[in-house]
Amino acid sequence: MQLGFETIGNATLIVHDRGPLLATDPWIEGPAYFGSWITSHEIPPEQMANVHACKYLWISHGHPDHLSHASLAGLRDKRILLPDHFGLRGGRIARDLRADGFDVTVLEDGVWTPLSDRVRVLSIGDVQQDAILLVDLDGHLLVDTNDAMEIGAGALVKRTVAEYDRSFLLCLTGYGDADMLNFWNEDGTFVEPPSMKRVPFLEGIETHLRHFGIRSYVPFSSQHKYQRTDSRWAEACATPVSAYAGSFSSPEHELLPPFCRYDLVRDEAAAIGPKPRPDVYVEPEEFGDNWSDELEPEDVVKIAAYFRPITHLSTFLGFVNFRVGGKDNRIEINPEHDRGLTFETPRASLLSCIEWRVFDDLLIGNFARTTLHGDWFGKRGTAALYPHFTPFIGKYADNGDARTPEELRRYFAEYRRRGYFALPDDEPGIESRAALAPYLDGPG
Repeated sequence: MQLGFETIGNATLIVHDRGPLLATDPWIEGPAYFGSWITSHEIPPEQMANVHACKYLWISHGHPDHLSHASLAGLRDKRILLPDHFGLRGGRIARDLRADGFDVTVLEDGVWTPLSDRVRVLSIGDVQQDAILLVDLDGHLLVDTNDAMEIGAGALVKRTVAEYDRSFLLCLTGYGDADMLNFWNEDGTFVEPPSMKRVPFLEGIETHLRHFGIRSYVPFSSQHKYQRTDSRWAEACATPVSAYAGSFSSPEHELLPPFCRYDLVRDEAAAIGPKPRPDVYVEPEEFGDNWSDELEPEDVVKIAAYFRPITHLSTFLGFVNFRVGGKDNRIEINPEHDRGLTFETPRASLLSCIEWRVFDDLLIGNFARTTLHGDWFGKRGTAALYPHFTPFIGKYADNGDARTPEELRRYFAEYRRRGYFALPDDEPGIESRAALAPYLDGPG
């Protein structure tokens, strides 16, 4: 293809300029989240070859359906472009990939970087350790927001879109299973996630397009399925390709096919049509997890040493308990609070996420059960752990190296300095002024 793009896998965009040039978030080999996720469709040989032919890779953030180490093992000759994620020694992803021998370039926020005489990119890292990528293909604009929320860069995106006659949006949509869903009440009842209701969402996508002034949408960052026997229940929450059947209500907006090939010279879109993966479920033992394994005393010490330095937890949380091999291992955080959490999980994946500092990965796999004890701010399920628990663990501590109040203040001050930082009013969202107020200097 002379000029255009393809989408394949979960969140892989392949940009073409006289051949493949750039691939984003190349999850093209192996499972993710301790074997729980696989791509919903196979990667066809042509698109697999195109990813391998690219000179550049861009990786939005550290979740394994975007940063796939199994995939990168076969892509060592590429130059990896990264958003400017805040963290010690240039950001966690950059330092880890460099230590593993990869050629890494960190892109300055909000600055266009040329990749060829017809293609340039602009990257913006956000406070949630995710990022967006704008791609200019000879006067056509791709807006790849993958899993990122609009928390600061929206104004820049809208201004940029207004400069182009033709624009495309690629972003996470669907029923909403790309998060932890496996919540239980203290009485042993399951908290049914909203995504299980499978509410139609095309109208919401169209509202998003209208907000940014973008014409076309490509389904993106949602094409996965579950393969572990202990997480297969969550398949009822996943978004099948059939959910994107139909069209938008307004002729001003265009719904392109999932797994799309768009030739910009001909101005033609075509469905790639990859082969769906069959419903084959694998026992957790295949991924090293045995639910009967118990924690050793030294394991509990390591887990406590992981949680206790994250000082924000002591402002609202009494304890975290790990039920492993049927036995409880309670770690006290602050006895002044009655609120607590029990995570029922296999030992191997738990210890891996503690060692690698990827606690999000354990939860998003949706085989581990989370029980909420006490009053969680009047919320249940996913919303209960936002904004006080999940962001402070997975985003700020694990990926941003910010655990103490002083480190958190430096963390947020840096994102505010860059100018791509915004907080909504208090609500069940990714950010909350009340949760972050102690770590923000000056007006939000």
